[in-house]
Amino acid sequence: MSASHILAVYHLANIADKADGEAWYPVASSVCQTLADSYGVSYIQAVGVVAALSPRNRWERNIADAESLIKTYQTDPESAANVKVCTFGSGKQKALKILALPMLTAEEMLTILNGPKLREFASCIMGDSSEVCIDGHAYSIWLGDRVALANVPSIGVKLRRQIKADYISAAATIGIEPYTLQAVTWCTWRRLHGVTK
Repeated sequence: MSASHILAVYHLANIADKADGEAWYPVASSVCQTLADSYGVSYIQAVGVVAALSPRNRWERNIADAESLIKTYQTDPESAANVKVCTFGSGKQKALKILALPMLTAEEMLTILNGPKLREFASCIMGDSSEVCIDGHAYSIWLGDRVALANVPSIGVKLRRQIKADYISAAATIGIEPYTLQAVTWCTWRRLHGVTK
């Protein structure tokens, strides 16, 4: 349970894992900018909607859901509540709240997202070098053992702080952003363990 486990996974990364991981958050940021430009919302709103709709949602579907919700909201805000999304209803409510506030600041958006993982995810998309998105895969990598997502324990404040500190420490030894390390190790972990979600 330490930075050494994270580094061990990083050192198992192949060229494709590194390329995919290094591009992951910049590509996500670019997608959010394109959503913003295409539908007349702010970049911060687009990031917030994507993050709000992300739990238990595949990335491709996450983006499709975000686009559908934003597009519908911009055309007819009332009917946006009826848009089907592949995540929890609470996430859709957060997304709608974000869309209702065009002058939203990043801090206000993060406050609406509320949950630590959602806030971390949004912050990483926006390029916050002090953030790491700690999910079940990041926990398993840190632990040095594969844990089924259904069996990952609740990651409380103290444990989350420790895992994050270890990712930041490991990233510093390599000389990359912590969120890039998290993405590269996530890509590597998925390949090594045949994880499709």
